[in-house]
Amino acid sequence: MIAERVSRLGTETAFLVSAEAAAFAAQGNKVYPFHLGDMNLPTPSNVLEAGIKAMRDGHTNYCPNAGVARLREVLADDISASRKVAYSMENVAIQPGGKPTISKFFLTMMNPGDEVLYPNPGYPIYESQIEFHGGKAVPYGYIESEDNFEIDTDMLAAQITPRTKLLVLNDLQNPTGAECSDQELARIAELVLKHDLYVLCDEAYFDIRYAGKSKSLVALPGMRERCVILHTFSKKFAMTGWRLGATIGPKEIIDVIIKLNVNEESCSNHFVQYAAIEGLTGDQTETLQLLDTLKERRDTTVDLLNSIEGIGCIRPNATFYLWPNVTGAMQKTGLTDYNDFRQTVLKETGVSFCTRLHFGRPLEGEQNYYIRMAYSGIDIPEIKEGLAKFKKFLAG
Repeated sequence: MIAERVSRLGTETAFLVSAEAAAFAAQGNKVYPFHLGDMNLPTPSNVLEAGIKAMRDGHTNYCPNAGVARLREVLADDISASRKVAYSMENVAIQPGGKPTISKFFLTMMNPGDEVLYPNPGYPIYESQIEFHGGKAVPYGYIESEDNFEIDTDMLAAQITPRTKLLVLNDLQNPTGAECSDQELARIAELVLKHDLYVLCDEAYFDIRYAGKSKSLVALPGMRERCVILHTFSKKFAMTGWRLGATIGPKEIIDVIIKLNVNEESCSNHFVQYAAIEGLTGDQTETLQLLDTLKERRDTTVDLLNSIEGIGCIRPNATFYLWPNVTGAMQKTGLTDYNDFRQTVLKETGVSFCTRLHFGRPLEGEQNYYIRMAYSGIDIPEIKEGLAKFKKFLAG
């Protein structure tokens, strides 16, 4: 009775780890939740009040399919300034979260049988949506350097065939925190133009940045016409549960995505969009405080992880994820299976995290072992307490 394509639909298995952790906690155990990239930080009060005011002002009905005009205008201005390109409201379609941009991009741009390059390790919904909609998901990987994870651009180039149509680029990446260098972006732009590709630029963490400035592929010559940006309000304004995002790109693509909005959800939540307007245009004090808190958590977590024998952790300048190399730690425990290691650590210490397996099937030739630790949903006292237990366990 179920459609055949459902067999190709994947999931986000980090939620399964969350369920395991919740069951462990329900037995009376303390859990240190490094597993899920949610936030335990409050939405800035001015953003919250703007949403409440919008409800009281009657913005509880349908709104335009493309989103509230004022939000589209101010978001276009914001994206134009930060990416150094020119967008207008016609280039913006508001979405109920970040994920809808992924599926709507593939519905708009991909025909059955088309090949799509996607990052692995990477956000698992890319592969799920490519295959669900009849495409062929083709992975490319990363190389660990001294202070970053770099896209294996040689592998990326080698994976391109005459059937390749699309590329997914998640710069400032989940799960690794990887950030593209100028050289990487230039090489990717070269490949995009050479092979006539279109790109989904997932920039969900563009504004979760602790040092330097984020850059976008769209700023390079010829890329604005070939890139669609995934934007979300969830991270910058701690609005994960508000479910609001946007798709930004060439008008002819955005017009199709707006038509998909009509078919799939009519419109995004009305009053939430007024909260987002306040977030973009209002006082930034509390928004910047969110970054300060996350930076402190990052530094605490990285320092503690690097104090543990058998673990090495890069300190990324963006996102709220860490991708520590735990090869030595796993070898020391004699646990060579990811799930055995993860579940044993949870049972013995209460520390809960995801592993490489939750972000795609390991690529041929992978030799090192990695876990993902998110610090967006755990306070510093618990970070210290949990990682002290983790260290003690690994010390034997």
